[in-house]
Amino acid sequence: MPQPDAAVPTQAAATLIQQADGLLITAGAGLGVDSGLPDFRGTEGLWKAYPALRQAGLDFSEIACPKAFQRQPTLAWGFYGHRLNLYRRTQPHHGFTYLRNWATHKEHGAFVFTSNVDGHFQKAGFSTQQVMECHGSVHWLQCLRHCGEPSWSAEGWEPMVDEARCQLLSALPHCPRCGGLARPNVLMFDDPGWQPARSQRQHERLDRWLSAVSHPVVIELGAGTAIPSVRWFGTSLGFPLIRINLREPALTECAGVSLADSALGALTDLNARLA
Repeated sequence: MPQPDAAVPTQAAATLIQQADGLLITAGAGLGVDSGLPDFRGTEGLWKAYPALRQAGLDFSEIACPKAFQRQPTLAWGFYGHRLNLYRRTQPHHGFTYLRNWATHKEHGAFVFTSNVDGHFQKAGFSTQQVMECHGSVHWLQCLRHCGEPSWSAEGWEPMVDEARCQLLSALPHCPRCGGLARPNVLMFDDPGWQPARSQRQHERLDRWLSAVSHPVVIELGAGTAIPSVRWFGTSLGFPLIRINLREPALTECAGVSLADSALGALTDLNARLA
């Protein structure tokens, strides 16, 4: 019996990209794995990256929540301070460049919708005006007390972290208005105090882009079902969708193409066809 041609869906995806007048890039945590960022899928993934959290018996929802900053601020900032340092020093993989280059040939370029808080699209050269971070960004801070101070950039703050103990060694960051403890401007678990104003402004720009584009294609990268924000948004629009996902590639919600591969692997194959 002849074997299925693996190149067929890749060519179908390339054709969708060629025919589009704009690229809507929707991205989840799986995109960053190829850059060397840790995979927090399941408790074991978190504990592999942060053994001290295993010793403390804390899962992702218990360290990534406002109460962790209230109860154990040096531990919570050890976790987020390490992530901030990691995201700053890690270089986005070549897949980001492929996406950016494809966008230059489109009438409406590209817009990014991502749940990632690492800032890697901006670091890879995407315009800050063309990125929406639906869960915020670790590169921005806000007041834990909700004193009314708008979120501010973490640029210039250099956290020193004892990685083995997941403890912040340098001084805790504080709000410039009230002096209270600062936290990341990131949507965490059980987090009614997240300040969404920055993400809302990004969403307004995305809405304007969507109203201008005529026949876009959605390129979904590494977006899983555990936290389905990215999947839901991309499929809700009704545009053709290219799903790139090594673990959960099934595409049943809308028309499109599914590629069961890593983000970098699939983008590299697509780039060869689009070059």
